[in-house]
Amino acid sequence: MTVKLGRREREELDPAIPARPRLADDVQVHAPEHEGAPWIIQRGPGRYIRVGADMARLGRALDGDRDHAELMADLGPKWTPQALGYALGELQRMKLLDDGSRGRSAAAPWVKYVPPLTLQITLLRPARLLAWCRPLLAALANRFWAVVAVVIALAGPVSLALNGGALAQALGSPLPLSVYAWVAAGSYLVMVVHELSHGAVLSHYGGRPSRMGVMLLYLLPAFFCDVSDGWRLGHKERRVRVALAGVATQFVVAGAAAVAALPTGEAALLVFSVVTYTSGLLNLLPFIKLDGYLALMSHLDISDLRKRAMIDARRLVTRLLFGGTYPVELPGLRWAVPYGLACLVFPVYLVGVLALSLWGELLRGLGLLGTVAISVVVLLLLGRLLVGFLLRVQEARTSGASVWRIGGVIAVLACGLTAVLMTVQVPYVISGGYHYRQGQLELVVPGGDEAITRGAQVRLLRNGVVLREQVGSAVVASATASSTTVPISALLPIRAEGTLPMTVSAYPLTVRETPGERSGAARVDAGSRPLGEWLVATYLPLTW
Repeated sequence: MTVKLGRREREELDPAIPARPRLADDVQVHAPEHEGAPWIIQRGPGRYIRVGADMARLGRALDGDRDHAELMADLGPKWTPQALGYALGELQRMKLLDDGSRGRSAAAPWVKYVPPLTLQITLLRPARLLAWCRPLLAALANRFWAVVAVVIALAGPVSLALNGGALAQALGSPLPLSVYAWVAAGSYLVMVVHELSHGAVLSHYGGRPSRMGVMLLYLLPAFFCDVSDGWRLGHKERRVRVALAGVATQFVVAGAAAVAALPTGEAALLVFSVVTYTSGLLNLLPFIKLDGYLALMSHLDISDLRKRAMIDARRLVTRLLFGGTYPVELPGLRWAVPYGLACLVFPVYLVGVLALSLWGELLRGLGLLGTVAISVVVLLLLGRLLVGFLLRVQEARTSGASVWRIGGVIAVLACGLTAVLMTVQVPYVISGGYHYRQGQLELVVPGGDEAITRGAQVRLLRNGVVLREQVGSAVVASATASSTTVPISALLPIRAEGTLPMTVSAYPLTVRETPGERSGAARVDAGSRPLGEWLVATYLPLTW
């Protein structure tokens, strides 16, 4: 059967589409794994697109030997010139057609940036290694070992509770450098095993993990294993297991460490167990691209769930502020907008509040280097927020919003933000340490601070890793500081008396309640400041 295209029909086809289209060399069409499973078009080593059977048949027919008329003849009467033009246009838009720019051997790059704040560096292609281990994985993939893993994971919290006294001591006291070294080494080893677990379960189900390496995730070091090939698995339950395999491994390791620490109360094992459990729980949060999100996306069987939910949330906020008309990405998901809003806010909370609250004090204790690190993180975060707002303004303008309304809303937001920054008062607390020098108790602060005044109240705390119990109190005797050196234990929760000296500004204190330790953490009540001034003083200190 021969089909000929008329002149008008030829003109309706996108001129950018080749006369004899073919799929790019790095594009493959995968048949369904079982009846009811979707067809998959794979582009390169890491992108998987679900398509219907008709689109898959078209993809398999694009060999470069047939023109548009021959394609319609081979595919059947439902393929009109309009339908073929639309389908080829979609394939062209997704960069699945051959344009001469990619070759068959195309692979994932060794260094890859993933917006908004992730940098991945590939170190290993683990598919062959995990395929070699597949018989061992098959032997472990049964109900008996699953029950053993659950028992060990649940025994951990019970062991930590029974070891409560030793746990409080470990988390509430400075620890030797050796403990930090063992905990850090163990944590990074667990992270490697965590990622291998993802790849191992994927390999067990017949998939191929494409790459493994290290990354900076929201400026924090981590490991990764690319298991995008899991989208070829027809059963969504299997994809959920792939996503949760790493956290399950973490919980088993954390439980084993807690049980091992039960008879001795070993601080390194206790801290390692708490860190590993906490890391696993954070991994389950579905608001950033971690295991919890991948499991949720796999369970719902909705690709790009987070991205599309955030688009809907942004568009709702943009419409409420500026007006305009916007399409909806997830019309059938009632909670898409609240979920998208949580996904937008959580990274800001993670970096701007949680990370800086947990690590900011430790970084400030390092002096200039830590201050610069905090400032860089905050400036990057502010830049990201500003760019996001400008993109929303641009989207509103292209969606029909009025220029006057956009300008008015921006003016109101600017005035409101300025008023909040200038009028809302926030308690300003200066973090530092205390240390005895020649019998005199002194407040020590890296670089000093002009807000420290004579008579300021000072709380003296035990310098614990997580918990910080008040052990004394004092007042600043003089606002005149002297330069001196103190051991690092005066500023950081490290038990290293007499070693690793740091240069600090020292203020004499009048003791009200004598602390039991020679050094520890200190908090200075420096009154209240407007929110804007407080933010600059806390996160963008200029007195370097």
